[in-house]
Amino acid sequence: MDDSSRGHLTKDGIRIHEPADFAGMHAAGRLAARILDDVAPLVDVGRTTAEIDTAITRMVEEAGATSATIGYKGYRHASCISVNHVVCHGIPGDKKLKDGDILNIDVTVIVDGWFGDTSRMYVAGKLPRKAERLIEVTHDALFKGIEAVRPGNTFGDIGHAIQSFVEAHRMSVVRDFCGHGLGRVFHAPPNVLHYGRPGTGPVLEEGMFFTIEPMVNLGRPETKVLADDWTAVTRDKSLSAQFEHSVGVTADGAEIFTLSPGGLFHPTWG
Repeated sequence: MDDSSRGHLTKDGIRIHEPADFAGMHAAGRLAARILDDVAPLVDVGRTTAEIDTAITRMVEEAGATSATIGYKGYRHASCISVNHVVCHGIPGDKKLKDGDILNIDVTVIVDGWFGDTSRMYVAGKLPRKAERLIEVTHDALFKGIEAVRPGNTFGDIGHAIQSFVEAHRMSVVRDFCGHGLGRVFHAPPNVLHYGRPGTGPVLEEGMFFTIEPMVNLGRPETKVLADDWTAVTRDKSLSAQFEHSVGVTADGAEIFTLSPGGLFHPTWG
C-alpha cells in the first residue's frame, strides 16, 4: 500500500495519517534508533567511517529491514556520517577517526513500508569542551522544537523555538537544510524549517508525521556542498552538530518514534 491511499491531505499538501499508522512508525523508528545504539561502541579513534557504515548495513539486513538510503539518488551507503565541520550528508569513507572528532550518524530504515529516520552525535576519544557545548545546545534545541509540537501551533513556532534557543547561546542555525514529512515515503511535505517566526507556516494537526533535525554551527550558518554533490560543510570551517527525531502529532503534543531503546541518544550518556 502506498502513502497516497492512507489518510488525507491538508490544503498545504501535508498528509494526515490514521491513528493505526502510529504503530508502523514506532516499529520503523525503534529499529533505526536501536541500530544507532548498537553502533555506538564502534565509534572510536582509528576506526574508519566506512567500517561503521558496513556494520550498519549488516544490522539493517539482519533485522530484515531495508535501507532507505542505499540506491536513493545513486547513494551507495546505509548511513550518512558527518565529521566535525561536515554539516550533513557526509559519505562514509577510509579516513580514520582522530581523538576528539565529533560525528553525526544518520540512518533511515524501511520496516513494513514505514520509514524510520533519526540521527545523533558521537565522539571518538575525549570530547573537547567547545564541541561538548555545541552538542549540548543542539540536543536541547531539538527538544525545544519538539515541545512546540501540538495541534493549533504552527511550523513557524517550531522553528522559532529552535532558533531563539540556539542564538541565545551565540551559535547559528543552518538555513540550507530542513526537516521533512515522512511516513510511507522518505520525503514529503512539509519542509520543517529550524528557524522562523511564531504563528507562521502551516498549522499542526493530529496525524502529521515529520522529522525535526536542527543543524547548529559554532560559527556562521552558511554551508557549501562539495564536488561530490552530497557532502555539505560549514563555509567558515566551524564545527557543526545535528540531532534528529521522527515525530507524530497527537491530540495534545508529540510522540517521538525514534527514542533510543538504551537511553544512548546523547553522546555523554556513558
